[in-house]
Amino acid sequence: MRITICLLVSLFLFVSSASAFKQMNGEEADCGNCHSLTKEEAKQIFTGLQGEVLSVEQAEVPGFWEIELKTQNQNIPLYLDYSKAYLFSGNIIRMKDKKNLTEESYRKFNPVDLSSIPTDDALLLGNPDAATKIIVFTDPHCPYCVKLHEVMKEAVAKRSDLLFQIKLMPIKPSSKKVSETIACNESMEQLEAAFARKEIPEASCESKVIEQNLAVAKSLGIRSTPTLILPNGQIATGYKPLNALLEIIDQAVVTN
Repeated sequence: MRITICLLVSLFLFVSSASAFKQMNGEEADCGNCHSLTKEEAKQIFTGLQGEVLSVEQAEVPGFWEIELKTQNQNIPLYLDYSKAYLFSGNIIRMKDKKNLTEESYRKFNPVDLSSIPTDDALLLGNPDAATKIIVFTDPHCPYCVKLHEVMKEAVAKRSDLLFQIKLMPIKPSSKKVSETIACNESMEQLEAAFARKEIPEASCESKVIEQNLAVAKSLGIRSTPTLILPNGQIATGYKPLNALLEIIDQAVVTN
Protein backbone atom coordinates (compact mmCIF):
# COMPACT_ATOMS: atom_id res chain seq x y z
CA MET A 1 0.00 0.00 0.00
CA ARG A 2 1.36 3.32 -1.03
CA ILE A 3 -0.19 6.06 1.03
CA THR A 4 1.67 9.29 1.65
CA ILE A 5 2.61 9.34 5.29
CA CYS A 6 2.16 12.70 6.91
CA LEU A 7 0.71 11.58 10.23
CA LEU A 8 1.26 14.10 13.05
CA VAL A 9 0.96 13.41 16.73
CA SER A 10 -1.40 16.04 18.10
CA LEU A 11 -1.77 15.49 21.83
CA PHE A 12 -3.37 18.87 22.44
CA LEU A 13 -6.49 17.67 20.66
CA PHE A 14 -6.94 15.07 23.34
CA VAL A 15 -5.80 17.17 26.31
CA SER A 16 -8.11 20.05 25.44
CA SER A 17 -11.09 17.72 25.27
CA ALA A 18 -10.14 15.40 28.11
CA SER A 19 -13.54 15.83 29.72
CA ALA A 20 -15.10 14.17 26.69
CA PHE A 21 -13.21 10.96 27.46
CA LYS A 22 -13.92 10.77 31.20
CA GLN A 23 -15.29 7.62 32.80
CA MET A 24 -19.07 7.48 33.09
CA ASN A 25 -20.66 4.71 35.20
CA GLY A 26 -17.48 2.71 34.86
CA GLU A 27 -17.40 2.98 31.07
CA GLU A 28 -15.77 5.45 28.71
CA ALA A 29 -18.12 8.03 27.24
CA ASP A 30 -18.94 7.62 23.56
CA CYS A 31 -17.90 11.00 22.20
CA GLY A 32 -19.38 10.09 18.84
CA ASN A 33 -22.77 10.88 20.36
CA CYS A 34 -21.73 14.52 20.74
CA HIS A 35 -20.18 15.00 17.29
CA SER A 36 -21.55 14.42 13.84
CA LEU A 37 -20.28 14.61 10.29
CA THR A 38 -22.42 13.83 7.28
CA LYS A 39 -21.10 12.75 3.93
CA GLU A 40 -22.27 16.06 2.43
CA GLU A 41 -20.43 18.04 5.11
CA ALA A 42 -17.29 16.03 4.43
CA LYS A 43 -17.58 16.81 0.73
CA GLN A 44 -17.69 20.53 1.53
CA ILE A 45 -14.69 20.27 3.85
CA PHE A 46 -12.77 18.34 1.21
CA THR A 47 -13.51 20.86 -1.52
CA GLY A 48 -10.27 21.55 -3.36
CA LEU A 49 -8.81 18.12 -2.65
CA GLN A 50 -8.65 15.67 -5.54
CA GLY A 51 -10.97 12.76 -4.98
CA GLU A 52 -14.54 11.83 -4.08
CA VAL A 53 -15.81 11.23 -0.55
CA LEU A 54 -17.40 7.78 -0.52
CA SER A 55 -18.11 7.21 3.16
CA VAL A 56 -17.79 8.70 6.64
CA GLU A 57 -17.71 6.76 9.88
CA GLN A 58 -16.33 7.01 13.39
CA ALA A 59 -12.69 5.99 13.49
CA GLU A 60 -11.47 3.57 16.11
CA VAL A 61 -9.08 6.30 17.26
CA PRO A 62 -11.01 8.55 19.71
CA GLY A 63 -11.73 12.02 18.41
CA PHE A 64 -11.60 11.22 14.69
CA TRP A 65 -13.75 10.28 11.76
CA GLU A 66 -12.47 7.94 9.08
CA ILE A 67 -13.13 9.20 5.56
CA GLU A 68 -13.02 6.93 2.52
CA LEU A 69 -11.72 9.02 -0.38
CA LYS A 70 -11.81 7.74 -3.94
CA THR A 71 -8.78 8.83 -5.94
CA GLN A 72 -7.87 7.99 -9.50
CA ASN A 73 -6.56 4.49 -8.86
CA GLN A 74 -7.58 3.57 -5.32
CA ASN A 75 -9.72 4.34 -2.31
CA ILE A 76 -7.76 5.60 0.68
CA PRO A 77 -8.57 6.17 4.37
CA LEU A 78 -8.09 9.67 5.78
CA TYR A 79 -8.77 10.93 9.29
CA LEU A 80 -10.55 14.16 10.24
CA ASP A 81 -10.61 15.32 13.87
CA TYR A 82 -13.77 16.35 15.68
CA SER A 83 -12.96 20.05 15.30
CA LYS A 84 -13.10 19.48 11.51
CA ALA A 85 -9.96 21.57 11.25
CA TYR A 86 -7.21 18.93 11.05
CA LEU A 87 -6.80 16.22 8.41
CA PHE A 88 -4.41 13.30 8.89
CA SER A 89 -3.22 10.65 6.47
CA GLY A 90 -0.87 7.78 7.09
CA ASN A 91 -0.43 4.72 9.28
CA ILE A 92 -2.26 4.53 12.59
CA ILE A 93 -1.03 1.63 14.72
CA ARG A 94 -3.07 0.13 17.55
CA MET A 95 -0.41 -0.40 20.20
CA LYS A 96 -1.96 -3.30 22.14
CA ASP A 97 -1.55 -5.69 19.21
CA LYS A 98 0.54 -3.56 16.79
CA LYS A 99 -2.21 -3.79 14.14
CA ASN A 100 -2.01 -1.23 11.34
CA LEU A 101 -5.56 0.18 11.32
CA THR A 102 -4.92 2.30 8.24
CA GLU A 103 -3.75 -0.68 6.23
CA GLU A 104 -6.74 -2.68 7.43
CA SER A 105 -9.11 0.05 6.22
CA TYR A 106 -7.23 0.37 2.95
CA ARG A 107 -7.75 -3.32 2.26
CA LYS A 108 -11.43 -3.02 3.17
CA PHE A 109 -11.87 -0.13 0.74
CA ASN A 110 -9.94 -1.92 -2.03
CA PRO A 111 -11.04 -5.57 -2.20
CA VAL A 112 -8.95 -7.91 -4.31
CA ASP A 113 -10.19 -8.71 -7.80
CA LEU A 114 -10.35 -12.49 -7.45
CA SER A 115 -10.16 -12.96 -11.21
CA SER A 116 -6.64 -11.48 -11.07
CA ILE A 117 -5.39 -14.48 -9.08
CA PRO A 118 -4.78 -17.60 -11.19
CA THR A 119 -5.84 -20.75 -9.36
CA ASP A 120 -4.99 -23.39 -11.98
CA ASP A 121 -1.82 -24.15 -10.02
CA ALA A 122 -3.54 -24.23 -6.62
CA LEU A 123 -3.55 -27.33 -4.44
CA LEU A 124 -7.12 -28.11 -3.43
CA LEU A 125 -8.30 -28.87 0.09
CA GLY A 126 -12.01 -29.50 0.47
CA ASN A 127 -14.92 -29.97 -1.89
CA PRO A 128 -13.93 -29.05 -5.49
CA ASP A 129 -17.59 -28.18 -6.16
CA ALA A 130 -17.97 -26.02 -3.04
CA ALA A 131 -19.71 -22.69 -3.43
CA THR A 132 -17.35 -20.95 -1.00
CA LYS A 133 -13.75 -20.75 -2.17
CA ILE A 134 -10.87 -19.28 -0.18
CA ILE A 135 -7.43 -18.66 -1.67
CA VAL A 136 -4.54 -19.30 0.73
CA PHE A 137 -0.94 -18.18 0.26
CA THR A 138 1.29 -20.46 2.31
CA ASP A 139 4.95 -21.27 2.92
CA PRO A 140 5.88 -24.94 3.51
CA HIS A 141 8.32 -23.99 6.30
CA CYS A 142 6.16 -21.37 8.02
CA PRO A 143 5.11 -22.56 11.53
CA TYR A 144 1.85 -20.62 11.51
CA CYS A 145 1.06 -21.98 8.03
CA VAL A 146 1.37 -25.47 9.49
CA LYS A 147 -1.06 -24.59 12.28
CA LEU A 148 -3.55 -22.95 9.91
CA HIS A 149 -3.36 -25.91 7.53
CA GLU A 150 -4.45 -28.24 10.32
CA VAL A 151 -7.37 -25.92 11.11
CA MET A 152 -8.30 -25.81 7.41
CA LYS A 153 -8.48 -29.63 7.42
CA GLU A 154 -10.79 -29.44 10.44
CA ALA A 155 -12.93 -26.89 8.61
CA VAL A 156 -13.45 -28.99 5.48
CA ALA A 157 -14.12 -32.08 7.60
CA LYS A 158 -16.85 -30.12 9.35
CA ARG A 159 -18.27 -28.32 6.31
CA SER A 160 -18.69 -29.59 2.75
CA ASP A 161 -19.36 -26.10 1.36
CA LEU A 162 -15.71 -25.00 1.62
CA LEU A 163 -12.75 -25.24 -0.74
CA PHE A 164 -9.30 -23.89 0.10
CA GLN A 165 -7.18 -23.13 -2.97
CA ILE A 166 -3.60 -23.25 -1.74
CA LYS A 167 -0.91 -21.26 -3.53
CA LEU A 168 2.72 -21.70 -2.57
CA MET A 169 4.53 -18.53 -1.55
CA PRO A 170 7.99 -19.37 -0.22
CA ILE A 171 9.28 -16.56 1.97
CA LYS A 172 11.84 -18.53 3.94
CA PRO A 173 15.03 -19.32 1.96
CA SER A 174 14.76 -22.99 2.94
CA SER A 175 11.32 -23.36 1.39
CA LYS A 176 11.94 -22.23 -2.19
CA LYS A 177 13.28 -25.53 -3.59
CA VAL A 178 10.70 -27.42 -1.56
CA SER A 179 7.93 -25.28 -3.05
CA GLU A 180 9.28 -25.83 -6.55
CA THR A 181 9.12 -29.60 -6.05
CA ILE A 182 5.57 -29.45 -4.70
CA ALA A 183 4.45 -27.18 -7.56
CA CYS A 184 6.17 -29.42 -10.13
CA ASN A 185 4.36 -32.50 -8.85
CA GLU A 186 1.14 -30.67 -7.89
CA SER A 187 1.29 -32.75 -4.74
CA MET A 188 -0.71 -32.14 -1.59
CA GLU A 189 1.06 -35.15 -0.08
CA GLN A 190 4.43 -33.44 -0.53
CA LEU A 191 3.08 -30.22 0.99
CA GLU A 192 1.94 -32.23 4.02
CA ALA A 193 5.41 -33.83 4.18
CA ALA A 194 7.08 -30.41 3.98
CA PHE A 195 4.85 -29.11 6.79
CA ALA A 196 6.07 -32.10 8.83
CA ARG A 197 9.66 -31.13 7.96
CA LYS A 198 10.25 -34.34 6.08
CA GLU A 199 12.75 -34.49 3.25
CA ILE A 200 11.29 -34.34 -0.25
CA PRO A 201 13.19 -34.64 -3.56
CA GLU A 202 14.23 -31.69 -5.70
CA ALA A 203 11.98 -30.66 -8.56
CA SER A 204 12.12 -32.92 -11.59
CA CYS A 205 10.65 -30.33 -13.94
CA GLU A 206 10.88 -26.61 -14.61
CA SER A 207 7.95 -24.53 -13.51
CA LYS A 208 7.24 -20.83 -13.32
CA VAL A 209 4.44 -21.31 -10.80
CA ILE A 210 6.42 -20.13 -7.75
CA GLU A 211 7.78 -17.10 -9.57
CA GLN A 212 4.27 -16.20 -10.70
CA ASN A 213 2.82 -16.70 -7.21
CA LEU A 214 5.42 -14.39 -5.71
CA ALA A 215 4.68 -11.76 -8.36
CA VAL A 216 0.93 -11.97 -7.70
CA ALA A 217 1.46 -11.72 -3.95
CA LYS A 218 3.69 -8.67 -4.40
CA SER A 219 1.10 -6.96 -6.62
CA LEU A 220 -1.52 -7.50 -3.90
CA GLY A 221 0.71 -6.18 -1.13
CA ILE A 222 0.94 -9.61 0.52
CA ARG A 223 4.14 -9.79 2.52
CA SER A 224 3.54 -12.61 4.97
CA THR A 225 2.17 -16.11 5.25
CA PRO A 226 -0.33 -17.49 5.83
CA THR A 227 -2.60 -15.04 4.02
CA LEU A 228 -6.18 -15.76 3.00
CA ILE A 229 -8.14 -14.10 0.21
CA LEU A 230 -11.78 -14.36 1.23
CA PRO A 231 -14.77 -14.72 -1.13
CA ASN A 232 -15.50 -10.97 -0.99
CA GLY A 233 -11.93 -10.07 -1.93
CA GLN A 234 -10.90 -9.09 1.58
CA ILE A 235 -7.50 -10.18 2.92
CA ALA A 236 -7.01 -11.91 6.26
CA THR A 237 -3.52 -12.60 7.55
CA GLY A 238 -2.12 -15.00 10.11
CA TYR A 239 -3.24 -18.08 11.97
CA LYS A 240 -6.90 -18.40 12.98
CA PRO A 241 -8.44 -21.03 15.28
CA LEU A 242 -11.36 -22.97 13.79
CA ASN A 243 -14.29 -20.89 15.04
CA ALA A 244 -12.58 -17.61 14.12
CA LEU A 245 -11.70 -18.94 10.68
CA LEU A 246 -15.25 -20.06 9.95
CA GLU A 247 -16.60 -16.75 11.25
CA ILE A 248 -14.51 -14.57 8.94
CA ILE A 249 -15.31 -16.86 6.00
CA ASP A 250 -19.06 -16.68 6.65
CA GLN A 251 -18.90 -12.91 7.04
CA ALA A 252 -17.15 -12.68 3.66
CA VAL A 253 -19.56 -14.85 1.67
CA VAL A 254 -20.96 -12.88 -1.26
CA THR A 255 -24.72 -13.16 -1.65
CA ASN A 256 -26.44 -12.27 -4.92
